[in-house]
Parts: sequence; structure tokens; C-alpha cells
Amino acid sequence: MAKFTGILLFLVCLSGFHVCFGNTDPQDVAALRSLMEQWQNTPSAWGQTDDPCGTAWQGITCTGSRVVTLILSNQNIQGTLSGDIGQLSQLQTLDLSLNGGLGGPLTENIGNLKQLTSLSLQNCSFTGSIPGVLGSLSKLSFLALNSNQFSGTIPASLGNLSNVYWLDLSYNQLSGQLPISSGTSPGLDLLVHTQHFHFNQNNLSGTIPEKLFSSQMQLIHILFDGNNFTGEIPASIGLVNSLEALRLDRNGFSGPVPSSIANLTNLHELNLANNKLTGLMPNLTGMSSLNYVDLSNNTFNRSETPLWFSTLDTLTSLVVSYGRLSGPVPQKLFSLPQIQQVILDNNEFTGTLGMGSNISSHLQTVNFENNNISLFTPPPNFHGIIMLHGNEVCETVSVLKNTIYCSDHPQALTPYSTSLASCGSSSCSSGLSVRPLSCNCACPLTGMLTFRAPYFSDVTNSTVFQDLENQLWQNLSLSPGSVYLENPFFDENSYMQVQVKLFPPTGTSFNQSEVSRISSQLGQQNEFKPPKIFGPYLFTANPYPCLDNQSGGSSLSKGAAAGIAAGCAIVLLTLIGMGIYAFRQKRRAERATEISKPFAAWASTKGVDGVPQLKGARWFTFDELTKITNNFAEMNEIGAGGYGKVYKGQLTNGQVVAIKRAQAGSLQGAAEFKTEIELLSRVHHKNLVGLVGFCFEQGEQMLVYEFISNGTLRENLSAENGKQQLDWMKRLKIALGSARGLAYLHELADPPIIHRDIKSANILLDKLLNAKVADFGLSKLVSDAEKGHVSTQVKGTLGYLDPEYYMTQLLTEKSDVYSYGVVMLELITGKPPLHKGKYIVREVRLALNMMGEDPYCGLEDMVDTVIRNSETLIAFKSFVQLAMLCVEETGARRPKMNQVVKEIELMLQSDGFQIEPESEPSSATDFYREAGVGTALHGHLYNDQQLPTKEASSSGFDYSGAYALSTKIEPK
Repeated sequence: MAKFTGILLFLVCLSGFHVCFGNTDPQDVAALRSLMEQWQNTPSAWGQTDDPCGTAWQGITCTGSRVVTLILSNQNIQGTLSGDIGQLSQLQTLDLSLNGGLGGPLTENIGNLKQLTSLSLQNCSFTGSIPGVLGSLSKLSFLALNSNQFSGTIPASLGNLSNVYWLDLSYNQLSGQLPISSGTSPGLDLLVHTQHFHFNQNNLSGTIPEKLFSSQMQLIHILFDGNNFTGEIPASIGLVNSLEALRLDRNGFSGPVPSSIANLTNLHELNLANNKLTGLMPNLTGMSSLNYVDLSNNTFNRSETPLWFSTLDTLTSLVVSYGRLSGPVPQKLFSLPQIQQVILDNNEFTGTLGMGSNISSHLQTVNFENNNISLFTPPPNFHGIIMLHGNEVCETVSVLKNTIYCSDHPQALTPYSTSLASCGSSSCSSGLSVRPLSCNCACPLTGMLTFRAPYFSDVTNSTVFQDLENQLWQNLSLSPGSVYLENPFFDENSYMQVQVKLFPPTGTSFNQSEVSRISSQLGQQNEFKPPKIFGPYLFTANPYPCLDNQSGGSSLSKGAAAGIAAGCAIVLLTLIGMGIYAFRQKRRAERATEISKPFAAWASTKGVDGVPQLKGARWFTFDELTKITNNFAEMNEIGAGGYGKVYKGQLTNGQVVAIKRAQAGSLQGAAEFKTEIELLSRVHHKNLVGLVGFCFEQGEQMLVYEFISNGTLRENLSAENGKQQLDWMKRLKIALGSARGLAYLHELADPPIIHRDIKSANILLDKLLNAKVADFGLSKLVSDAEKGHVSTQVKGTLGYLDPEYYMTQLLTEKSDVYSYGVVMLELITGKPPLHKGKYIVREVRLALNMMGEDPYCGLEDMVDTVIRNSETLIAFKSFVQLAMLCVEETGARRPKMNQVVKEIELMLQSDGFQIEPESEPSSATDFYREAGVGTALHGHLYNDQQLPTKEASSSGFDYSGAYALSTKIEPK
């Protein structure tokens, strides 16, 4: 008996006495208990045990026995932050944002969190000074203290945060000057790797020193608006060439605008309004990315309109109220290709306001109130708003006097809201709302998205707000139709505010963890990235009303809990000792099985021990792939995405491979992963990236592909990383190769495969520029029973997403055709599908013009400059028309991929280009011979239907005779 007792005690010791202390370090347990004592409304899981790591307290994640993450965003927590937070010495992420009842001074003990990389205390009620000890947190990369009640000065010690990329101190009561380094004292000028200076809406004052900015800085956003800065704008700001948004408005800046500001060629928004600036109005010529300009309410010298008013083709919004501008209004201003808003009220313009006949289709608002305009003729076919109140023309031209143009209460544009038209008159009980698309009732998480420097001003534009909806539900792991946007408007600070409702993907309400997750992702900027034209944003959440249990904490007293724990320990000691021994013996046996039979866990009716049935692919051990990637070293990393990372490696036989390593959130079940690799091993085509093998052990799922040396089509179109420029014939060859690869997937793979994420970044080019379609991570199989469509959650990439698939969630091969059509338009323009607020499909549709002998079909300004000067663009019109067929709004109007292949072959052959035959029967000629489809198309693309005519086409474009090439090609 004594011997047994000794063994038992020995085993208990080996177990680390977890019976008494659980899996969590006692110091961390004590710290969390202290936080609970200071807080009301802690999550219901807190306090149930003394083991936060072992029993999953909400918002807590651990590494080993130490707490590394504490995220309780938007949980209605009230109280103060205990100084014992400093005991969580291994904490890396602390997010307590959106808890309006959490406040008081921020404890100095937060300086003990030396491992902290992310600190988010947004939208709380913290008061007092920002602790200088924050500057000692050398690993900090994300610091957001905005929307609190902090006062005092900005600590100079923040200049020590050399790794911080996001610094947001906005919406506080901070005062004093910006700290600059001097001698051994740090300052903000040392933050050369920081990308975001968000200091707006404070009481900061004094001048901005020249030393603050340098050419080494990587700033993207400078938001200093709404403070009390004085003096001149420092000329050194022109050194920060990475800058995209500069807001210095609503301060007291004086003197002239430095000419160096014109060096900011990447700048999208420039707002200098409501200052005391003098001298000449700044010359912004050459700022080729500038979208939004506001120079209102300064005291610039009187002048006529600057030349750049009519030459900056990227302008979407020009706002110069009270700008002391005079003379005639330049007519060309209204025909700038992207212009949406012209606000030039309270100036001294004279003469005739003529807008011309070539008014931009994007123009929505024209405001010339309180000028000296004497003549005006309303432009025909213009449906925007024109405001002329306070001009001479409204008094002298009687026919205008009582019109909307001269009213002092102009009409307002109807802002965008997510459509509920398909839901009819559906209504919900109190607290619930109608979910778009499905039209059922659910309890949404609501709040406000505030965009502090948007690059556009059109709040009616359905395309850009639908892109925002798509980005929200995709990035936040929701579902199509789970986002409702309402009433975007610009407030008095020129911030765009949008009401948002986020619906749960299943059921009628979110749980506490989901509310915290979504709120944290929006606050920490680490998941949701809005379309770039929206600029930097903030999310302010409303309290979530539909949680089953808002209160938290244990219902047991500490004494009772301790008594129960002691009693349980006495009863369980023996069982634990025996259990540990049995577990370890079982684990040894399992490990031996894994070594001898690595596929034993893959139960299957095929083969022994569940071994996958592969064709030409092999199994790699984890150790093999670790070795050839130098332990997955960063230097071997060649790509990354939501699935994980891709590494380059070289096998022992000399073959170079690309290893796609799934991260934790992207892992599939064993059966699903087995199915995927069996499928991919059967897909063999020279225009598809080939699978070399896979790894499935030690919790890892990796796919090993052949390495394609020349990068992606997207990189080559933009000539990134020294890539060669692609002439027209090379682009046609790439279009043909990628079309052949897709046609193989749709028609000859067994079963057929819908790729679901065709884009230029997923088309790789080898050293001979042969195209290879890659990344089947989103692909869906189409069995015979499903032939025609697959009902599935919408996935894909913004800009390439088939609108019919998005609306119906019914996936077909024609969804790939649409995405491929977008890639064709990229080959024509060289630009990505979403570029500077424009969608390539819409822009090409607007620009198409087949009248006359125009060789570019009306696309002169859109054709990539690399190919625009070519002596000849073989079959250019036919290629454009084929692309527009592929992006028809309904799948029934689009061709099949094998038909697309044949058309591109005809284009190339018409110029005598020798097309390399394919070895597989998926080549166009062999495929059409086997399928019995004729190749003499001449205006009839389909074997079973006619080409859409102008009346039938959703784009309004006449496709008749589009493919009447001079030579009739028949299969040999």
C-alpha cells in the first residue's frame, strides 16, 4: 500500500499539481480575479473555475500556462482597470475597446506588459494623462487610445515605440505641443516606421516643427484636423512621399502653403480648410493621385481659377468655398472624368456658367451660390444638383427665379441604403430587423462607421457601397446579405458616417464571444480593410441588446468555491494519478501507430489504412518540408493570404516547389483534406499549376505545388519587381493559356471543377510567359447530380465576383467566365478591377463606342500605355467584345470557356500566329472535334443560341458581327 501511495504521489507531482492550480499560472489567475473585482458585467464564463486557460474563459487565450490575449471588446464592462493588470507579464494583446463604462486613470502598471504588441482602449472613459510608461513597451505595434477623456500632453516617450505602425490618440482632450526629440529625449520624429498619425479632435497647439517629418518616414495618414495648431505648415511635410491622406483643416495655420506639398504624388486627400492661410492658392499640378481637395475658408490672394482645376483628371471632389476666386468658370472642370462634386460657393466668379456638353457621368453636385454669375443655361440630361442662389442670374433671368436652381433650400440627393426591395413589406418585432437577401428577422449588431478621409463624395453610388458591404461580410466571416448600410452622409467635420447593421450568419442573435470578436476586428483594423477609397475609419458600436446573459461572474462565494475545490481534490487525487499513467501509455501507443501508419486516422474504403489514392503526387513528412524551407524561414516566404503562407523550397532531386501551409483557421477536416488532394492529383494540364504532393501530420496541412518562376499576371501587368512589360501578342497568348486551363477544369476534369476565385493574381507565368491557373483553395466540385449549379456561400475576390452568383448564391461555371472576363479587361487596361474608386466593368461599358474608324472602340484613355502605341493591335475589337460577353450580368448570356478558347484561337490564327497544339483533348481544336461543335462562328458564338444583340445585351452594346474574322478556320 505504501508503495502504491508513493507512486501515486510521484505521478501527482509529475502532473504539476494541476488538481490544485489548474493549467493557468497562479499569478495570472490572481490578476484576472482582481480585474473581476473592479468590473461589473464580466462575461458569464469568468469565475466559474480558477483555470482560465484550461476552461476557456471568454476573451482569454493562453500559451502554455500564461495568458497572452485578453479581448473583451463591446461587453458593457463597467469599472476601472486594476493595477494588477501588470501581473499578466506575458500578455501580447489587450483589447477592452467599446466599453463606455470602463474608465478612470490608466494605471502606470501597464508599463509592466513588456510583451504587449497591441493595445486597444478605444471608446472607453479613461481620464487623466496618458502614462509615459507606454513608451517602454518596445514591442508595441498597434496603439489606439482614441475616443476617451485623456488630457495633458502627448508623452515624449512614445517616440521610443520604434515598432508601432498605428498611433491613434484622436477624440481626446490632449493639449500642448507635439513632442520632438532633443538630445537624449525622444520624440515623435523618431517614429519613422509609423504609418498612421491620428491626432485629430484634440486641443493640441503650437507650431509643427520642421523636424517632425523626414524622407525616411513611412506615414500614410496624417490626421491633425480639429486642433489649435498655429504657425506655418512645415515644408518638410513634402518629404513624406508615402502620404495618402493629409488633413490639417480646422486649425489656425497661417502663411503660405509650402510649394513642397506638390511633391506628394501619392496623396489622395488634401484638406487645408478653415485655417488662416495666405499668399497664392497652392499649385497642385502634378499631384497625379489627388481625389479630394478642400481649400475653403482661408485668406488666399484674390486670383482667377488655377490651371490645375482643369487638368487633374483624378479629382472627384473640389471644394473651395470662400476662396476669393474670380473671373470666368472653366468649363473643362465639369468634364473631368471622375469629378463628383464641385463646391465653389461664396467666391467672385462672373460671366456665364457654361457646363458644356461633355459633362462627367459621375458629377452629382455643383454649388456656385453667392457668386456674380449673370448667365446660365441648364444643361440637358443632367440629373444632379445645381445651386445658384445668391447670384445675379437668379434675379435678372425670370425663368430661373423660382426654379430649384435658385432656391435657398436646394434638393438633397437620396443617399445609398442597402436594398430591401425583395423583402416587400416585411416587418419585425421590437429589437429585431429585416435581414437583407433572406428577409427573415434577426438581432443585428449596430453601430457607426466613420471614414475620416474618404477619397470620394458621392453618397448615392451603389457600386462603392456594395463593395463595402461585400468586404464587411467576407472579412468578418459573416454571410452574403448579412450587412445593411444606411444613410451615408458627411458631417460638419467632413467625415463620412455610415450606419451599419451586422446580422448573425446563423440564428437570430450573436453570442457574447461573437460580439466581442467582430467589435475587436473592426477596432484593431486587423481583419476588416475597407475598399481603399474609403480611407481610414473608426467603428463605434451600440450596446448589443440581445444577449441571453449580460451579467457575469460566479454565483458561488470564494469560500464555497474553495471548499468544493478542496473536496474534489481529495476525491480525484487517486483517479488523476491513474488517469495520467493510462493516458501516457495510450499516447505512446498512438504515436507508434502514427509512425508506422501515418494515414491511420483517414478512415477510407479505398486502400489500406486510409492512404489517399493519388496520381503523380507524393506524401511529404513535416520534417522534410521543414528542412527544405529552413524551418519555414521568412526569407523563403513568397506569398500570404487568408489561408496561410506560401514558401519556396528545393527538393533533394533539385525540383523547386512552392509549399502552401494552411494556418490554424483554414484547416479542413481529415476527410475533406484527403478529398482535395485526391482531386488535385488528378488535375493535369499544362495551363494549371501542378500538385507535387502534400503533408498531413503534426496538425499541419500543406500542399506542395510546382514553382512558377515569373510571378503573377497582376505583377507583370503592373511591372512590379522588375517584371518585363507585356506587349499585345503576349497578352493574347496569356489569355489563351489561362482560358484553356479553365476550360479543362469545366469540361474535362472528373468531376468538373468550378474554380471560384479566378483573378490576375491567381494566374502565374513561367519563364516563357505560359499562363498557369493556380490556387484551387475555393474550388467546388460539380457532380452529375449538381450539373448546372451548386448552392454555396458566396466566396471570391471583390472586383471579380459574378453579380448573379452574389445575388442568388447559385454557383455555376459561368461565374468563372465572369471573373475571366474581368481578367481580359485587365489585359486591355493594365489596371486592377477596382482602381481609384472605379470598377473596370462599368467604366468600359460606359466608354465603348463602335462608331467610326476608332481602332480602340472608344477606349483610348483606358488602354494600357504599354500597348497603346503598338503598330497594330491584332483583333483588339474582337477581344474587347469577347470580354464584354464574358461579363454579361446573367450567366445565360455568357459563353462557355471552351467557346472562349476557340474565339481567342481564331483571333491569333487570323494573323498567321501558329498556335501550339495541346496534348490533352482539351485543346480547342480537339475539343471541338470531339464535341461536334463547328468553328466557323462568324457572329454566332454559341452552337445552341445566337449572340446577344444590342437590345438583348445588358451592357447596351451591339455585338452583332463581332467575330466576323476574315479567315474561316475549320478543324483539321
